[in-house]
Amino acid sequence: MEKTLKKYFPFFVLPTFLTFAIVFLIPFVLGVGLSFTKFTTIFNAKFVGISNYTKAFASNQRFIQAFGFTTIFTIVTIITINIIAFAIALALTREIKGSNLFRTAFFMPNLIGGIVLGYTWQVMLNSVLLKLIGKGLLASETYGFWGLVLLTNWQLIGYMMVIYIAGLQNVPQSLIEAAKIDGASKWTILKNVTIPMVMPSITICLFLTLTNSFKLYDQNLALTAGAPLYKTEMLAMNIVNTMFAKVGFEGVGQAKAFIFFIMVAAISFVQLKFTRDREVEN
Repeated sequence: MEKTLKKYFPFFVLPTFLTFAIVFLIPFVLGVGLSFTKFTTIFNAKFVGISNYTKAFASNQRFIQAFGFTTIFTIVTIITINIIAFAIALALTREIKGSNLFRTAFFMPNLIGGIVLGYTWQVMLNSVLLKLIGKGLLASETYGFWGLVLLTNWQLIGYMMVIYIAGLQNVPQSLIEAAKIDGASKWTILKNVTIPMVMPSITICLFLTLTNSFKLYDQNLALTAGAPLYKTEMLAMNIVNTMFAKVGFEGVGQAKAFIFFIMVAAISFVQLKFTRDREVEN
C-alpha cells in the first residue's frame, strides 16, 4: 500500500501544486520583480532599483500613519477578541442550557461579508452617535478606530470561540479533578491547568486574529474609507489606493505590498514561535 501511494503521489500532488503556482507563486514572484520597476502594465516595466521602496517611506507620510494606525488596531483587537472569545468558550463548555444555540448565534457573524458588515455597522454607529453626541462616525479618528474594533470583534469572536471550545473539550478531566482534590481554586486551575492545555488553540487564534487584523480591507473601506483625512486608513487600503488611485505610483504600491508581506510574515513567525514553545502535550 505504501509503495503504491509513493508511486502515485506525484499524480495527486501535481494538480494542487499547479494551482498553487498559478494562483499564488507566479503572481508573487512577478509582484516582487515589479516592485523594483516603474510600470503601468507588466509589459512596459522599467527597472528603477530601490527608488519605489524609498518613496514608500520618504515621500509618503500616509503609509507611515497607516502603519501606526494598523499596529495599534491589531494590538487592541488581538487582546479583546481572544479574551472575550475564550471567556465565552469557557462559559459554553460548562453545560449551560441551550449552549449549542448560543454557539451558533455567536458564530453566525463570521459568515457575513466584510462589505455588508461595514455598511451595516456604519448605519448603526452613526445612529447611536448622532443621538448621543450629535456627531457622526467620521467626525473623529477615535470614533472610526473604535468602530472598526467593535466591528472586527463582532465578526471574529464567534470564530475564535469555536476553536477555543474545541481546545477546552480536549482538556483531560482527570487533570482538573486532581487539581480540585489538591485544593486548587478555580483561578489556579484555569491558570495552571486549563490555559497550558489549550495553548495549541491559543496559538491558532492569535495567528488568525493577527493576520486578519493586519490585512483588514473591506471592513475598513465600508465603515470609514479612511476618513477623516485618511486618519483611519489601514495598510491594506493605503496599498490599494497607492496602486490604483495614483498614476505612475504602481511600482510604489507594489513595493508597499511586498513590505507589508514581509512585515506580517515576520510578526506571525515570531508569534507562532513564542506560543508554540509554551504548548504542552496532552
